[in-house]
Amino acid sequence: MSAPARSESAAPASSPPFLPLTRPTIDDETIAGVAEVLRSGWLTSGPKVKELEAKLSEYCGGRPVRVFNSGTCTMEIALRIAGIGPGHEVITTPLSWVATSNVILAVGARPVFVDIDPVTRNIDLDRVEAAITPATRAILPVDLAGLPVDRDRLHAIAGRHRLRVIEDAAQSLGSTWGGRRIGSFGDFVSFSFHPNKNITTIEGGCLVLNDEREEKLAEQYRLQGVVRTGFDGMEVEVAGGKFNLTDVAARVGLGQLPRLAGFNARRRELARDYFELFAAQGAAVAGLQLPPADFTNTNWHMFQVLLPEDRLTVKRADVMAKLQAAGIGTGVHYPVIHRFALYRRLGWKDGDFPHAEYAGRNILTVPLFPAMTRADVARVVEQLAAILQAHRP
Repeated sequence: MSAPARSESAAPASSPPFLPLTRPTIDDETIAGVAEVLRSGWLTSGPKVKELEAKLSEYCGGRPVRVFNSGTCTMEIALRIAGIGPGHEVITTPLSWVATSNVILAVGARPVFVDIDPVTRNIDLDRVEAAITPATRAILPVDLAGLPVDRDRLHAIAGRHRLRVIEDAAQSLGSTWGGRRIGSFGDFVSFSFHPNKNITTIEGGCLVLNDEREEKLAEQYRLQGVVRTGFDGMEVEVAGGKFNLTDVAARVGLGQLPRLAGFNARRRELARDYFELFAAQGAAVAGLQLPPADFTNTNWHMFQVLLPEDRLTVKRADVMAKLQAAGIGTGVHYPVIHRFALYRRLGWKDGDFPHAEYAGRNILTVPLFPAMTRADVARVVEQLAAILQAHRP
């Protein structure tokens, strides 16, 4: 008796792996270097922190740089060094991570929001001067998605009104303006090294400063205001905090910084793929607003689209859920700050900043990180186009 016939039908294809919104790339040499630090017994701030600060200073054209355990405390410390506190105002954007304005509240000052430019999605410099009052002491702009605010106009406005500038450049390490690296010029510049940034120290950040006085104050604010002399001398002149970076984290940063240019070059390639593949979708993505196609200045920290809310029968959360079901992670960067309860209690309300509010309702961040492939980009574009096409009014 012959054996029963075997089915020749192919096994069902497995689903593609989940594509996260972002994923850091950390090489084996860096991982081994972290193990060396762990074995050394010097885990908190030490020689690796000093080495990273020296490398960052070199990157920023020789300016003083100090590292910290986040890219949030860096802005608060810059505000404190600038002498900003109760009774003062700081102009900023409502479209950012809430840390940008929380640090203003933390020093006792008041954030003054200015609406965004609907094209760049950065603070609208045409509106800034109208927001300046006798209480204004600084401007705190944000380079959303790594696209720099116009530094020439920004510093011209600040100069005319004798204001300090604290650049929230958390997302723009490796971006440029006028052929110069962000961080190599200007006033205070704050970078973040969170895992979703273009390079990481796991958690961490740095502050670029102007002179030795600011450098010393930053060190004091970083660690409880302490100044040490000799073997046992200690003085405290300002109320500092606990913001120091560990040597473990600094070793990760030392492995990442030399790869920044390569990471950003890959991000630019992937951004070009997004533009090309979205264009090929034609009517399927009608109304979808892409970011400015800037391949000169931006580091392409994120690729963000604005959903066409008047051409969709579903909300952004539904679109995100459908992409999640298709194995694609997304994010929202960001809900507008002034609509949070904390800021409503301070007097802001719906309708105050219509361009920012439209972006806050409709902005969608899609995956972009160096380990991605063109096929990954195609998958995102195809899935998003299909969702938009299926949910037209």
